Parts: sequence; structure tokens; C-alpha cells
Amino acid sequence: MTMATIELYCSPNGDKWLFCDGGSKSAVVRHVPNAASGGAVTDEAVEAFLAAGRSGPKGPQYDALEELLTRTAAGQIPCDTLPTSPPANTAGIVHKPAAEALLLSAARVRTFAQLRHMTNASGFFFTRNDCLFLVTSRHVLIDSPSEHFPDRIEVELHVDRDNLGASTWFSLPLYSGGKGLWRQASDDGGDVDVAVLEVSKDRLPPSAVFDAFGPEHLPKPGHTMPVGASVLIVGFPLGFHDSLHHLPIVRQGAIASAFGLRFEGKGCFITDARTHRGTSGAPVVTGAATMHADGAASSLPWILLGIHSSTVDMGTHNGNLDESLGLNHAWYSDVLLTLTAN
Repeated sequence: MTMATIELYCSPNGDKWLFCDGGSKSAVVRHVPNAASGGAVTDEAVEAFLAAGRSGPKGPQYDALEELLTRTAAGQIPCDTLPTSPPANTAGIVHKPAAEALLLSAARVRTFAQLRHMTNASGFFFTRNDCLFLVTSRHVLIDSPSEHFPDRIEVELHVDRDNLGASTWFSLPLYSGGKGLWRQASDDGGDVDVAVLEVSKDRLPPSAVFDAFGPEHLPKPGHTMPVGASVLIVGFPLGFHDSLHHLPIVRQGAIASAFGLRFEGKGCFITDARTHRGTSGAPVVTGAATMHADGAASSLPWILLGIHSSTVDMGTHNGNLDESLGLNHAWYSDVLLTLTAN
């Protein structure tokens, strides 16, 4: 017998979940794996499928089914075989990317001297007063001690909200007329290892997909974090990332110095986390119930505490005898208010 089908969700790698109404037979959810996986098509009863979604990590296919059942119960989709009462927590996100906003706020960065690829790094997007900025470490853009002088960078952007496997490289020049285009800062402690580049929105691909932090994500004045508090560092260590979906890696760490105080007189604090080259410029965040002024939950429920810079280098460190400290500098994020001011 022919079964009426409704596509619930198609993942970025091509897996599909279909709702199949068999008329006199019980409705099922059909999983059709992508061709590359070589898996078999499987059917699962609606009730069992929903139960599995409630007991484990809840993917968008479960939310899509719940939305379908809700619409059916409301009479928007006639189907005699569907349950008459919808399950709880119905929030369909069929067209939402499978990755959460935090991962889409970070970007892979490559530096170039003309056509020569030099280094890999991390960055993230920040928006203020309708202007968009790319944030990274200053030493990614210029570093005299290592004779690192790129003339442009490339940033990887997603270009299809429903297919995270689609991406493109977006080039940003670092100089115009011999003058640097980035913004940097210094204070009583010396140079701040943070830089921002303004990104012209009209130059971005029309279908570019990303999320951005804003001033509302910065710690409020007087905000404190206890020593040992958990933080996440979202970046591309040694260039490593999810190469299929072009997404960053998240490392977990802890605050290792008195937050709010300038470590050794500089505008930074210390984190205890395992990091590598390529993580420079990554956002350092902690969880928060960030809310917009209208009361709607933010798509980025995180507090942006700082910008990861580099590992702590001790001049007395003996590479043959001493292990790495595993400590890192993170510059306080409030410097972004200075760097993004009109």
C-alpha cells in the first residue's frame, strides 16, 4: 500500500527523516541515511521515536515531528492516523541550522602575503551600531618579533543555512594606501593583543550564515567570576575542525587568576586550558541566560569574557625538564567597546 510521506528534516550530511502515514496502519518515522554512509532505510513507530528523543540528545528531527503533530491536532493538516493530542515542548526548527549559534559565531582565519599562505588562526564576529566586525588577536595581523607581516586574511563563511557543508572563503585586505585597516589598542600595560576589522556587509555573500556577539554579551560593570569557574574557548587549534560542516572545536577550561584584576598590570586574565597554535583570537565564554530588552531569549546565551591570545611563556622554562604550564592569556572583552566605537 502507498504511504503518504512528509519530509521532517534533512541534515547537512544528507540524512533524511520522513513522516509516513500508512492509512489503516500505524504512522512511522522513516530514516533514510545518505548514500555515502551505506546504511539501510529504517522505520520506527511515532511513539517510540518520540520516546527516544526525550531520553537522549534532542535533534531537530524530533522537534519537526512534534510541530507536525501539533499542527495536525489543530486541524491544519488532516490525517486520521495521527494522535489527537500533541506532545509537550513543540518548537519546530526545521529550517534552523543543526549547529548552535555559538559555533556559528566563530570563524576560521588564514593569513596571506599576496598568494602565499602563512598561518592559521581563529576569530569571531561582533556587531555594534549596525556595523559588523571580525575580532582576532593583534599578533595574527602583525607581529614584528616573528616577522609576521601578512597583507590580507581570509575568513571562512557558511553560505547555506540548511547545508553547513557549503562554505566559501571571504578575503579582507589589511592595508589601504600603506595604512593598516584594523583597529588596535594600548593602555598603561602596553599593547593589547586584540584587533578588529570592520566588515562591509554589502561585500558579504548574500547567503552568508553566521552569528555575532554584541555589547549585550559583555560582562556588566562589577561582574565577577570565581576562580576556577568553567569557560569555553571556541576556535581552530592547529587548524583542526569539523571539515565536513566547517565548524570549530570547543575546549573547556577554567579561570586561573583573579577575574576583574589586570594580571601583571595588563588588561588580561589567565585561563587553565589545553590550547594550541591556531586558537589565537578565539572567544572565551561562559554560560548565561542572556535576554534581549524585549524579553526574548538570545540566540547566543553566553557571556563573552575575553579573547584568547597565547599560552603563558616563562623565560625560566626548561623545555627538557619542565612540562608546559597549560596556562593562557585572555584579554578582557570590554576592550571591544573601545575598538568598535564610531
